[in-house]
Amino acid sequence: MTPSNRLFDDLSRLAGGAAGALGGLRGEMETLIRSRVERILSDMNLVRREDFEVVEAMVREARERQEDLERRLAEMESQLAARAGASTHPRRGATAQAHRSTPPVDGAARVAPDDTTPSDA
Repeated sequence: MTPSNRLFDDLSRLAGGAAGALGGLRGEMETLIRSRVERILSDMNLVRREDFEVVEAMVREARERQEDLERRLAEMESQLAARAGASTHPRRGATAQAHRSTPPVDGAARVAPDDTTPSDA
């Protein structure tokens, strides 16, 4: 082997070793930067992507349920309005008669409901 070939072999081994060392250094730098960024983000109380997606799905489902309930309520209100409009107070006579049959309440009973009248005091 000639000295120039040997020199080139040594240089290629040195370059290969340097490339391997730089590759290892690159991996260490990525790990270090990733851990620092994760620590900074955890200090900021940010949510993880997975947690955000779970809550987003829950909100979407709750919104759909709310819209469904609003639709059902509107249908029930329209049915109730239609019934009230179709019948012109069929219970009006029964309600008025029930009010007439109840005895009036005197003022003393309202003030002292425990069967003591103001004159007993």
